Amino acid sequence: MTLSANLRVTRAAFELELSLAVAPGEVVALLGPNGAGKSTALRAIAGLLPVDAGRIRLDGETWDEPPGIFRPADRRPIGVVFQDYLLFNHLSALENVAFGLRARGVDKRAARATAAGWLDAVGLAEYTRTKPRALSGGQAQRVALVRALATEPEVLLLDEPLAALDAGTTLHVRAELGRHLARYEGRTLLVTHDPLDAMVLADRLVILEGGQVVQEGSPTEIARRPRTDYVAQLVGLNLYRGTADGTSVTLTGGGTVTIADPATGPVHVAFPPTAVSLYPERPAGSPRNSWPVRVTGIEQHAHTVRVRLAPADHAVGHPVDHSVDRAVDHPDGGPGAPPSLLTDVTPAAVAELRLAPGRQLWATLKATEVQTYPG
Repeated sequence: MTLSANLRVTRAAFELELSLAVAPGEVVALLGPNGAGKSTALRAIAGLLPVDAGRIRLDGETWDEPPGIFRPADRRPIGVVFQDYLLFNHLSALENVAFGLRARGVDKRAARATAAGWLDAVGLAEYTRTKPRALSGGQAQRVALVRALATEPEVLLLDEPLAALDAGTTLHVRAELGRHLARYEGRTLLVTHDPLDAMVLADRLVILEGGQVVQEGSPTEIARRPRTDYVAQLVGLNLYRGTADGTSVTLTGGGTVTIADPATGPVHVAFPPTAVSLYPERPAGSPRNSWPVRVTGIEQHAHTVRVRLAPADHAVGHPVDHSVDRAVDHPDGGPGAPPSLLTDVTPAAVAELRLAPGRQLWATLKATEVQTYPG
């Protein structure tokens, strides 16, 4: 049966409203910026925070429904892995994993045997006597995970499970966690602010902003069709809202984008930074999306460089013309540029184009690279 949560939690000026369902064998990621309400939702489902309105149910059993029903955390079939793991420093890895079983009435010998089996399953058989402070971050994360799984919970709650790891460890532990979750037959709710964790580990994403669900779908759906600026930044896309009239979209914040497939009415416009090309002068025979721009920022991104752009102060290569409005057509440049624009280039291109804040260039974008979908 599905875990279903339809809840409202109010704290001071903040209100969380969430409708969420997690099926057996499914991993759902609750993703959002700090303060969006992710941890509040997890605490409510865990039984650490009562809801003000709504209902949380599993397998037909109600866990929380004001005003008269509230099942505390220790009576919910859940396993929880917190951001800082919360391992007991005075206990060995074996005793940490056995703790939940002992708390549920399993005798010491059986609990230790089960715990040893779980530690062996995650490659920690030789660390049974080791205290948490002597474990690496990745090892501690695995101990925390199997401590949660050892009780065979119906629901597994992961609160930023990789946030405490350094960058060098995260890649390996993320892959390892993914393998364990693929074998877990219960329902998993992953709370994270890291889009890569969500995209790699989850079957479905629920995006929270300001206590409200703003988008929901598979990682592929979210990546292809973001609906808010926050989501677009997460997946690394240029995203705008505008009004389409045939193959032209007038953007809400200023500027115009030409699209390949005609559309009408309010739309979202999206395209990857890799689709934007830069030139020192307007290229001959350039695409219809050809804009004079200026560099506003440069950031190193792994093996590429992300360049932030804004409309040029004037048409590149021409004297300043104060009659030129950034939101309308440039006399020689075609449609006005979007209010902000991202492109990814190679380090060699940075040197070749002499990229620096304030540098004025031409940006081009093929209409066939642009996605549009209802706004």
